[in-house]
Amino acid sequence: MAPTSTSQTPFGRVLTAMVTPFTTDGALDLDGAQRLAVHLVDAGNDGLIVNGTTGESPTTSDAEKAQLVRAVVEAVGDRAHVVAGAGTNDTRHSVELARAAEQAGAHGLLAVTPYYSKPPQEGLLRHFTAIADATGLPVMLYDIPGRSGVPIGTETMVRLAEHPRIVANKDAKGDLGRASWAIARSRLAWYSGDDMLNLPLLSVGAVGFVSVVGHLVSPELRAMLEAHLAGDVAKATEIHQKLLPVFTGMFRTQGVITTKAALTLQGQPAGPLRLPLVELTAEETEQLKRDLAAGGVQL
Repeated sequence: MAPTSTSQTPFGRVLTAMVTPFTTDGALDLDGAQRLAVHLVDAGNDGLIVNGTTGESPTTSDAEKAQLVRAVVEAVGDRAHVVAGAGTNDTRHSVELARAAEQAGAHGLLAVTPYYSKPPQEGLLRHFTAIADATGLPVMLYDIPGRSGVPIGTETMVRLAEHPRIVANKDAKGDLGRASWAIARSRLAWYSGDDMLNLPLLSVGAVGFVSVVGHLVSPELRAMLEAHLAGDVAKATEIHQKLLPVFTGMFRTQGVITTKAALTLQGQPAGPLRLPLVELTAEETEQLKRDLAAGGVQL
C-alpha cells in the first residue's frame, strides 16, 4: 500500500534520486539497494526515485530495473513513495518500462524529456501522454534541458497538466521565471530537481525536492523545508547557506560519481560504477571530503 498523498504533494515532499548499488563485480546489489532505501527513509525521505539517471538507468537492463523496483518497494513501500524512472528517448520503450514498473509495484513514474533526438513540443506532448496513458500510475515529468537538449515549454506543460495522471514536474531547468509561470498556469506539483535551487524554488511555489544530496543531508533538507513552510525565512536561509559547500562539492563532477564515493566513505551500500562513469581520483576524493566537511557532513 502506497503512503498517503495529496494533490499538492502527490509523491511527498523530500525525495532522493537513489543510486543503484552494485556488487564488487558490477552486478546489481539488491540487498544493498534495500539497505540503502531503509537508510534514506529513516533519514527523512518520504519518497525515493529509482531507475533515474542517478540510478545509472542508461546502463541497467530492463530486467534489472524491474528487480530494483520490486526490492525497494518490498523494503520501504509501506513508508515511502517509490517512483520509478521510465523515460527514454524511445516512446515505445518508455511505455514498456512504465508498464513493467507498475507490475513491479511502483507507486509512480518519472518521465524525463526524450534526450538527444531533440523532438518538437508536439513530440513531447505525445510522448508524455503515451506514457501517462500506459498505466494507472501518477506521472512526474522531468524537465532537464541541459541533458536532454530540449526544454518542456510552458504551453506544453499546461496542456500536459490536463491529463489526469500527469500530476507533477521535476524542474532542473534552472529558470525561476519560467518556473514561476509554469507553476501558476499548470497547477502541477512542482519539485526542485536542482539542489542549489531547492530553497529559491520553494519561494515561487515548489512543494518539495527530488534531491541528489539527500543521500547525505536529508534531515537538513527536511528542516529547511519545514522552516520555509512555517514562515521562518531566516532559518531556511541559514540551512541553505550551511549546505552550500555540499551542493557545490557534490557536483564538481558527475553527481553519481560523487554520491557513490560519499556513500562508500560513510560505509553505506554503493559499490562501483558502470562505464562510461569512472571513479573519483584520489585528489578528487580529498576535495570531496573537504567540501562535505565544510557542510557539516560526517564521513
